[in-house]
Amino acid sequence: MTVLRVGNASGFYGDRFDALREMLTGGDLDVLTGDYLAELTMLILARDRLKDPAAGYARTFLRQLEDTLGLAHERGVRIVTNAGGLNPAGLADAVRALADRLGIPVRVAHVEGDDRTAAHPGSLAAHAYLGGFGVTACLREGADVVVTGRVTDAALVTGPAAAHFGWAPTEYDRLAGAVVAGHVLECGTQATGGNYAFFRDGDVRRPGFPLAEIHADGSAVITKHPGTGGFVDIGTVTAQLLYETAGGRYAGPDVTARLDTVRLDRDGPDRVRIEGVRGEAPPPALKVGVNRLGGFRNEVVFVLTGLDIEAKAALVRQQMGEALAKSPPSEVRWELVRTDRADAATEETASALLRLVVRDPDQAVVGRPLTAAAVELALASCPGFHVTEPPGKGTPYGVFEAAYVPQGEVEQVAVLHDGRRIAVAAPRDSRPLRPLDEPPLPEPLPPGPVRRAPLGLVAGARSGDKGGDANVGVWSRTDEGWRWLAHTLTVDAFRRLLPETDGLAVVRHTLPNLRALNFVVEGILGAGVAARHRFDPQGKALGEWLRSRHLDIPEALL
Repeated sequence: MTVLRVGNASGFYGDRFDALREMLTGGDLDVLTGDYLAELTMLILARDRLKDPAAGYARTFLRQLEDTLGLAHERGVRIVTNAGGLNPAGLADAVRALADRLGIPVRVAHVEGDDRTAAHPGSLAAHAYLGGFGVTACLREGADVVVTGRVTDAALVTGPAAAHFGWAPTEYDRLAGAVVAGHVLECGTQATGGNYAFFRDGDVRRPGFPLAEIHADGSAVITKHPGTGGFVDIGTVTAQLLYETAGGRYAGPDVTARLDTVRLDRDGPDRVRIEGVRGEAPPPALKVGVNRLGGFRNEVVFVLTGLDIEAKAALVRQQMGEALAKSPPSEVRWELVRTDRADAATEETASALLRLVVRDPDQAVVGRPLTAAAVELALASCPGFHVTEPPGKGTPYGVFEAAYVPQGEVEQVAVLHDGRRIAVAAPRDSRPLRPLDEPPLPEPLPPGPVRRAPLGLVAGARSGDKGGDANVGVWSRTDEGWRWLAHTLTVDAFRRLLPETDGLAVVRHTLPNLRALNFVVEGILGAGVAARHRFDPQGKALGEWLRSRHLDIPEALL
């Protein structure tokens, strides 16, 4: 059968607005996907729904369709998106109304069954991560636009691929290949040079969005439309494969993809072939993302300038501590960020930041007592006292938790354009998820002279979040670099380079085919991105911090 060309036009809620039009006009496509959901997005949509029960979906998608739905119809491009969020039926109805107003004859279907909120009392939103076969059912019945709620990001690609090639639910190798392609596409321009460690290898001022040419055997070529910005090479694809993953088994609702079997090869300019992917039966349970209101938080950032930074910080902490002791919040966190330099040429570079974050179930505790105490120090604290902005009221924050439900308890349904409802069966087989045995390491490099230098001179990295955990994927672009990296960057070395990981569980996974190591740091993000536990709440820059750290590197690699 013919190759299926699947493009992506959104990696998150708020991504480039014009991407839908750019992808539809830039070259040939069969399917255009849009990923709008993340853990934080589900919380945002849940809060929208509290204000308006008819809300709960990504309204941006509707605005993007205003001048592109007719273009997609003319070109025969089907659109598959998870922009339905918490209300896929509502978005499907809105798309139908838009199509009727524009006079465009499109068939709109949606997938439901992911909502588990009733099973998690007290949650704002609880949704199971569904697979791609609900999308498959909609497309097989002739849908032009398919709207889903919470599905896995890769399901937006596996669903169309299974529909196009007629794959059965047990064709695990083919499905796993599509999962890997979908994972590369899901974050949009992260596959074409965006957020890329070696961004200076090409022009990434405005990267084009990626597409995958998927074949009947599950292999794929990652590329982009001709003439668009950015670039696609083995490094950009490797970086995205490591993003928000862990070990060699990458579990999903339809299949567990074996990332340790992935082979990447250059297939021409801006073309990377993915092949060799093996798949296994999926786990018996579906992951459920549970979003709750965690309480209220407030923050004050004190600016400390010039000399005696440590003493000034101690004075402010003591003064604020005495004030907060009258009505102590349940959590108080202080962090002194030494951005100051000696003999600085500007006031800003002479200043350090002292950050205070408080949390409590009671908004009043983190409101007036904190703001009043901070403001009252204006003329009564350290010399040069000021704050980055006036303190405000306590704001609510969310907490993300992962729960699990047996696959058979979730009733996934494809709701077609004519109102028919097709039940999507749970997988016939399952396999409990277990970590792979660590593969053998390559031969170490022979001894030789070394030089103290940043790790980033010889290795790339990309990091991301999964609830309260973060992963840091690190890879080498050469076989020699891999031989050194695999033996040098142990868990102990990783901890020394990133002292914030001290006291946290760190697990290293080895992926020789990708010349990569993937480190999972448990609990470093607290209760997830919405809780804003640390300076970088999603762990997006952990990899770049790691690359900036110095260690002894063989001169032969530099």
